[in-house]
Amino acid sequence: MRHLKAGRKFGRNTSHRRAMFRNLAGNLVLHERIRTTDAKAKELRRIVERLISRAVRLGDDLTVDIGRITDDAERQRVIGARVHAQREVAKFLPKTMAKTIDEATAEEVDLVWKLFHEIAPRYVGRAKEGKGGGYTRIVKLQRRKGDGAPISVIELVGSEKSAVVDEPAEEAAAADE
Repeated sequence: MRHLKAGRKFGRNTSHRRAMFRNLAGNLVLHERIRTTDAKAKELRRIVERLISRAVRLGDDLTVDIGRITDDAERQRVIGARVHAQREVAKFLPKTMAKTIDEATAEEVDLVWKLFHEIAPRYVGRAKEGKGGGYTRIVKLQRRKGDGAPISVIELVGSEKSAVVDEPAEEAAAADE
């Protein structure tokens, strides 16, 4: 019996599994939409929701202009909360990842900065509504051709890339023309 044994093992040891999810989480933050197996997407959702919740938990502290705070103790608290949350997320998320612009060029993206300054502000209102979580969406696609594994797209809710289109159907339509 597997009572109180949450989480999938994926036939990997702990360090391999942790490295796999660090890379998947980093790619999700970087691209805001990735394609993977159903089981990995469901497990990745747990991890990414926690990372985003930690970034959103700063809430108003992200929008507060530190220069306008007159009380030194309050200024130190806000700065300390930001630094602590960023260090906690940086323990798990890779520092930087290369985003391919075209075949010849790639740019380095600071994932912690992107999570805290681009992604988390989108969800500050969502957290205040009391929904707590729900930052990701999993859309099931077809089965993989090689081994028949069920494939899904996991994406961040509210991203500009959130219109999920079944890629093979789109490619088939282009091939028919």
